[in-house]
Parts: sequence; C-alpha cells; structure tokens
Amino acid sequence: MKIFSVFLIALAALVQPWAQPSVQTAGPLRIGIFADADSLPLIVATNEGLFQREGVEVNLVRFSSAVERDSALQAGKIDGAVTDVLAVVLANQGGFPLKITSLTNGRYGVAVSPKSNIQSMKELGGKNVAVSLNTIIHYFADWSAERAGLDQNSLTLVPVPKMPVRLEMLLSDQIPAAVLPEPFLTAAKLRGAKVLISSDDSGLEAGVIAFPPSVIAKNTVAIQRFYRAYWKAAQRINANPDQYRQMLVDSLSFPEDAARAFVFPVYEKPRLPSLAGIESAENWLFSKGLVKVLPKPADLVDAGMVSGW
Repeated sequence: MKIFSVFLIALAALVQPWAQPSVQTAGPLRIGIFADADSLPLIVATNEGLFQREGVEVNLVRFSSAVERDSALQAGKIDGAVTDVLAVVLANQGGFPLKITSLTNGRYGVAVSPKSNIQSMKELGGKNVAVSLNTIIHYFADWSAERAGLDQNSLTLVPVPKMPVRLEMLLSDQIPAAVLPEPFLTAAKLRGAKVLISSDDSGLEAGVIAFPPSVIAKNTVAIQRFYRAYWKAAQRINANPDQYRQMLVDSLSFPEDAARAFVFPVYEKPRLPSLAGIESAENWLFSKGLVKVLPKPADLVDAGMVSGW
C-alpha cells in the first residue's frame, strides 16, 4: 500500500501545472480571421499549443474578404470572428445579433505618396484619398480628418476597394494619399510613402472579436479559456516580437520585406471598447445613411468573457 501511495505522488508530480480539463462544447470554436496583425495572437496560440493547454479546441478559418467572413458567420460555418465595430452594428441592424467580447490590436494608417510634400493630415484638406467606402477604412479616414481639425467632407474620398490596387496607385503617384491596413501600410513605407497617422496613436477603438449570443450561451467557459490563451500568446509576442516575424510570412502571407520591417503593435490584455467609442461608430454609420436605428452601445457587448481577470 505504501508503494502504491508513493506511485500516486510521483504520478501527480508529472502532471503539468497548466493542464486544464477539456470543456464540453458543441464542437471546436471556429474563429474567422484575416491576414492581419489582429489575428497574430490567435495564430501563436494555435501553433504553440496554448489553446490546448487551456483545455479548449479552436479552429482558425482564414478569409480574404469581410463579405465571405460575414456570410460564414450568418450561415453558422464559424462561431466567432475577428471583425470591427462597424460590422457588428451593421449585423445587428440586419437582424443577425452579434456581441463584442473584446477589442483587438490591428493597425490602419493614412499614407501619402513618396512624391508628395504633404507632412500632416491638415494638409490633406481638398486632396484625393483612396479608401474602401462604408468600411472601417472609410471611418478611419473621417476620424483622422476630424481630429486634425478638418471640416466634415473635407477629404475627397476615391473608392478603390482592392488594397493591392490602392497601394500601387499611391506608390505611382496616381493619388496623393490612401488609407491602408497592414501589411500594405508597411509595404508602402518600405517604398518611400510617409505615414501621417495610424490607428495605434489615434485612439481609435475599432477592431474587435465578436460572437453571436447563442454561441456565447453554449460556450461561455470555452470562450473564457480561449481568451486566457489569447492573452498568453499576446504576452509572448510583446516580450519577443522578432521571434514571430517568420510567422507573419508563413501564416499571414506578409511579404518577406514587410515582415522584416513590420513594427508590431503592443498587444493589450483583452478588454471591451468604450461605450463612447461604439456610439461614435454608430453615429458615423447613421450619418452615412447606413443604419436607421441606433442600438444602445451596452446592448452590443458581452462583458462576461474578459471580466474578472
């Protein structure tokens, strides 16, 4: 009996301290992502086994367009997604409820042509700026102009929905300025463009992770563990970002030169956007005639997934 007790003690010592019992869910959490900086902590958590250590199974599903992602969400092919505040408001307006469970740390920026002498947002008044209309990119353009003291509609927005085309138009001086996400923003800088402002330093709260309420209700514990793994991955990136440059290439299709020059955002502990930030996005959508009813910002968030840490 004494030998058996010693065996049990030795066996317990071998159990990893981070091991978590698996969570009973309707299946793996299927999360829609893009090839952008917002999604990197999820890639790291998958590749380095952090989701598994937290006892939750997560499948990442990559999309190349918001239309594909939103269609997959509504069809139930994914359970949640890296998205943005505007998309959440529009989904709820369209009768498909979504709840924001946290912010993410992506990056957008306003860049000017390498041949341009423009040095500030204030100087963009009356100039052409390439964007994708009625999107987070459009919202960021207006947000940045307003904070630079420009009058409403002072930018002449030119719709260029395809980002590679937008980048080439900027670099060839066909247009003086463009709003770009990563990795296109870094690619523009490498080829001589000047970034006037980026979402890192503007205070814009836009990128989020969201789930339908029905998914949250069935997978509350799994989503909480998902976020614990996310934060552990984010801390690893913050501590040694250079270690993850190749992952930008292999998993997120960054060009090699953009991955080498990429300035990583400082990933923050998962938290909700401010209600004022959500209201600002709603008001912008309303001003563009894209929504008819403004929901209460508090109705668009679920605080239970990232609270109590």
